Amino acid sequence: MIRITKIESTPSFVRQKKVRVAAYARVSTDSDEQLLSLETQKEHYESFIKEHQGWEYAGLYFDEGISGTKIERRDGLLKLLKDCEEGKIDRVITKSISRFSRNTTNTLEMVRKLSKLGIYIFFEKENIDTEHMSSELMLSILSSIAESESRSISENSKWSVKRRFEEGKFIISYPPYGYTKVGEKIVVVPEEAEVVKEIFRMALSGVGSYGIANTLNEKGIKTKRNRRWGESTVLEILKNEKYTGDAIFQKTFTDDGFNRHINYGEENMYLCKNHHEAIISHETFDMVGKAMTRRGQEKGNSENTDKYQNRYSLSGKIICGECGSTFKRRSHYKPSGDYIAWTCKGHLADKDSCSMLYVKDAHIKLAFVRMMNKLQVGWKHMMRPFVDGLRGFNNIDRLHQINDLESRIERNDGQQRVLVSLLSSGYIEPEVYHAEHNALTQEADSLMKEKQQLSQSISGDMTHLTEAEKLQRFLAKKVDITEYDEEIFTEYVESITVQNRKTFTFNMKCGLKLTESVALE
Repeated sequence: MIRITKIESTPSFVRQKKVRVAAYARVSTDSDEQLLSLETQKEHYESFIKEHQGWEYAGLYFDEGISGTKIERRDGLLKLLKDCEEGKIDRVITKSISRFSRNTTNTLEMVRKLSKLGIYIFFEKENIDTEHMSSELMLSILSSIAESESRSISENSKWSVKRRFEEGKFIISYPPYGYTKVGEKIVVVPEEAEVVKEIFRMALSGVGSYGIANTLNEKGIKTKRNRRWGESTVLEILKNEKYTGDAIFQKTFTDDGFNRHINYGEENMYLCKNHHEAIISHETFDMVGKAMTRRGQEKGNSENTDKYQNRYSLSGKIICGECGSTFKRRSHYKPSGDYIAWTCKGHLADKDSCSMLYVKDAHIKLAFVRMMNKLQVGWKHMMRPFVDGLRGFNNIDRLHQINDLESRIERNDGQQRVLVSLLSSGYIEPEVYHAEHNALTQEADSLMKEKQQLSQSISGDMTHLTEAEKLQRFLAKKVDITEYDEEIFTEYVESITVQNRKTFTFNMKCGLKLTESVALE
């Protein structure tokens, strides 16, 4: 006889689909700072999401230093909303309402739109989860506060800055190359000041901005951000009145709609003479300005300098392994056939100080093709361990420390804004304001220095990691490289060190150093 026993369902054991949770952030426009900020926020949100059973990380969406008042300019947020509509995301996390949007109407529209899709937002700072909101009243109030706070901050900042403009006490937050900030003053950096003087001397002698940049790069001199010099960087220095000791304030301004504009006279500008120590005399500055205008008129192309850009992908990137000089491109005309070669500038200047002979352009390019093909064949055995090693080197504890420092810096900034508001409203005396402001400024400087030290200790490895992952993705595509490709070279190679006429070391942007040899003809 058949017997059937009913087995009751156990809903608690039914495997449920994980909730895909994405995070949204706004970060700095500076590339190094952005990379670090993204890494710290990614680590924070990954850890936060792992703490919730049934959640899985669905990515970090971000916008670069864009005002939270204009949604149409925020590509990261628009991409997040699009992916939500396409069913790729189930829930969103963001730090605060003001980071998400400082426009009340936009905030409510986005919340309603996502709620209809069954997608809810969690605002960390306010501890608001739109899934559990019985009313939009609280969100509306907080959004309005965020919007009014944005305008209040802007107005208070403008009032404070304008007052310092008028009194000649405005502190330049980011001094140009040649100066550094010490307390509330900017002071000359002697080594950099000599470079600035040399730039102006070269400009007066008729050397163009491209030639000046090349000379500085050949000497191994770095910019303020530790990068190679370019035409635009040199021009910024030659046109900056701050090197005369003067400072023009309010060259740009922000309107009521939070749009930034160049000041063509709409707002007052303030010329503060003898604001700080000069590096260049007014006479030299004026002569350089006239010389640049004259050269621009002679070229008939004063606004467009694109045609004076580097024409060769190898220019400035070939380094002598013997003396450290860069190589110069030359045309060799021989009965057996003409060819392009590269010659060490140190050898050209003094053959006794450097014995490095010229190398053929074709040999360098052949070595590059061979190196890339070998790398492509063995990329799994080389790149994967290299990338994994870089990932492991990025200390998570240090990223958490930076995240904590950023929160403390943000609190300090908020306290300073409140202080400005109290002074502008007449609730505290100027003496009290200055005492408290000085204490907060010292604390802010200390926090920024600590953050900078941590940032510098890992930013280099993070940059290498990004470049290594990019190279790994390219190699995985198995692109057939049969001849020299200028775009591939520029994308992945930082420089080439010539060991001898047939051996070249390719210094990759990801940190790898790969040596390849060719047979001489």
